[in-house]
Amino acid sequence: MRLGTSRSGGYSFVELLVVATILLVLASAVLPVTKVVVQRQREVELRRALREIRTAIDQYKDAIDLGTIGDTSTEVGDQGYPPNLMTLVNGVERVGGTDGERLRFLRKIPVDPIARGSNWGLRAYDDPPGARSWGGGNVYDVFSTSRGVALDGTRYRD
Repeated sequence: MRLGTSRSGGYSFVELLVVATILLVLASAVLPVTKVVVQRQREVELRRALREIRTAIDQYKDAIDLGTIGDTSTEVGDQGYPPNLMTLVNGVERVGGTDGERLRFLRKIPVDPIARGSNWGLRAYDDPPGARSWGGGNVYDVFSTSRGVALDGTRYRD
């Protein structure tokens, strides 16, 4: 055995430092990708929730038009849309049904995954197309109240 050439089977400090640096660089590259994946998932959930509410509004409108339900809150000029979102959850009495039979359109109001609440922006049938405040009366459309911007560059409110 020569003097100064004996080496144990471990790693040197420099080798460990190089490996730690490589892992740090890889981890810093993964973090932004993870954020994008989470945001994309929330956007998918937002589209699903909006579709669910809008489908319920359309089903309510169809039921009014077909005379399946008799909503006492529907007045001339309401165009047959629900007066609020809770009407879709609580239901409306079915015309010609048994006493107390109600037709419900939603089990519950979905949560807005972007704004993280169930405070949806509402539009009435008579509101201007770009209106950001609900004129009351009937719910024709819903939108997210978040002021954020989606991955494709559109605003969530739009």
